[in-house]
Amino acid sequence: MDTLPHEKEIHEYIQTIERLKKQSRDTPLFNTEIRKLEQKLEKLKQKTYSELTPWQRILICRHSNRPHALDFIKGMCEKFVELSGDRLYGDDHAIVGGLATIAGINCVIMGQEKGHDTESRVFHNFGMLNPEGFRKALRLMKLAEKFNLPIISLLDTSGANPVLEAEERGQGWAIAQNLKEMSLIQTPIIVIVIGEGCSGGALGMGIGDVVAMLEHAYYTVISPEGCASILWKDASKKIEAATALKLNAENLLDLKIIDTIIPEPLGGAHHDPHQTFHEVKTFILEQMSILRRIPTPLLLEQRYMKFRQMGRYQEEEKL
Repeated sequence: MDTLPHEKEIHEYIQTIERLKKQSRDTPLFNTEIRKLEQKLEKLKQKTYSELTPWQRILICRHSNRPHALDFIKGMCEKFVELSGDRLYGDDHAIVGGLATIAGINCVIMGQEKGHDTESRVFHNFGMLNPEGFRKALRLMKLAEKFNLPIISLLDTSGANPVLEAEERGQGWAIAQNLKEMSLIQTPIIVIVIGEGCSGGALGMGIGDVVAMLEHAYYTVISPEGCASILWKDASKKIEAATALKLNAENLLDLKIIDTIIPEPLGGAHHDPHQTFHEVKTFILEQMSILRRIPTPLLLEQRYMKFRQMGRYQEEEKL
């Protein structure tokens, strides 16, 4: 497993404990010392992970072993039938989605998939959607609406694909169309930010009745690197930008951009993916139980007001 900079001391403790355990396999010579080190390790973990900076949490969110959309789908669904294509241009592999069953409840689930190795990352275009990807998402949502199935949208993208070809095929229009249509879909929509949630690439699949974030995910109008390049003309100021953007779950909960924070295992989802899947699945089932009891007209009105009331401003006093 890749070791993050703030985890180096933790990793050294773990290596020392493992080495002592191998040496004392046939003799209890180091048992007392091992117990002391394990206690120190636990305290070190608690201290390190309770003092994380916004940038360190972004590094956790971007960890190469962090579970992505396909991992969540496999970890939460008893059945999953993938559906492909937008019926206009082609299939965008940056998004995966289809019909699923979670704890006996039928639904439509979709997510932005980044891939785990070089081959899969290139195949999925690092989770950066093209216009046909947003149309594919909309097609899935319309299918869910037709059969009165709840929708689960998993967000994990560094942004929509910025290449010229995507712009020529109507990238901005496709995102805008999804914003409009998702606000009117007549079935419950649950949105969960499981990793990176950057710019219109995330928002184009991010309108819902309830929006949740994993503890170390982040949700922002632009990546810290992009923000630093624009504000300071220096991408190396990404750490300052990460703090200024207020992109962590606690910040967004306070600003009422999201509704709840889903806890992750100590150190991040990659340390215990199955526990993370369990937490997300539990949240989904709880929300399905609540949302399915709300009449559709009221559901749409609440969804509209939820996003209409976002944002804060301050008026200057007139002299």
